[in-house]
Amino acid sequence: MPHISVLFTESIDALALRPGMTIVDGTFGAGGHSKAIAAAIEKEGRLISFDADAGVFSAERVQELECLTQFTKVVSNFRNASEVLKHLEVGAIDGALFDLGLSSTQLEESGRGFSFLRDEPLAMTFQEEAVEGDVTAQTVVNEWSAETLETILKGFGEERFARAIARGIVEARTVSPITRTGELVEIIRAHTPGWYHRGRTHLATRTFQAIRMAVNDELGSIEVGVRAAGEFLRPGGRLAVISFHSIEDRTVKQLFLEMVATGEFVKVTKKPIVPSEAELKVNPRSRSAKLRIIEKLSVV
Repeated sequence: MPHISVLFTESIDALALRPGMTIVDGTFGAGGHSKAIAAAIEKEGRLISFDADAGVFSAERVQELECLTQFTKVVSNFRNASEVLKHLEVGAIDGALFDLGLSSTQLEESGRGFSFLRDEPLAMTFQEEAVEGDVTAQTVVNEWSAETLETILKGFGEERFARAIARGIVEARTVSPITRTGELVEIIRAHTPGWYHRGRTHLATRTFQAIRMAVNDELGSIEVGVRAAGEFLRPGGRLAVISFHSIEDRTVKQLFLEMVATGEFVKVTKKPIVPSEAELKVNPRSRSAKLRIIEKLSVV
């Protein structure tokens, strides 16, 4: 299934783009947002796109963007935005967009264990290849304590059977290491009731989400990266974030409240923008998406 950018028009409109702007795309993914931004800011503009997965920056995509604007690809998590922008000698930016969802390509084609629908090695790292010392999903399920596993399943996955699943993981790994997604799914299945397996949401969804968030320190990255973008924003510049589940959205909402409380920012919309009925019909995956936008105020 091809990747469909969620709240596409709304998020591009949110940045109030004009030719000549300098924009950060914190999550390049399939490149849909970057292409639209590049077309709007034109040749005199500059687009800096981040992604920890080098594989998303295909030669074809990069060439296409370089024909539209001054394009810089950054193979790094957006949490490193401050250091990267300083290194690139970018003094200020006019806007930033963070789409926190995983692209369909990452879910279905990366082979790194993001999807519970395929039997793949348990990695769940955003970068293409983990290096020695990196935390992976295998690290989490084979080395973390039952108490820690329960905590992340509750906190990051809002999993109601967190304790039973955590204990099941610990029991299973005493027999042999858990190395594949299929093994983890079967552990979850064995430690949750039958009725839980027949719901609209797949029985492994919350556990996989929680482990992925822990592996990549996603909430920490959001806070560090969004704050950095806010610091680099020019007066009048906008910061837009699309979240995909309640935990992310609460983090973004609280972060924006804190930034607005400083007196440097203002909310562009009182309530988050959500997908229209028309978008939900075309892309059911968008159902939980929320777009929040703030703008940097002019210096008084």
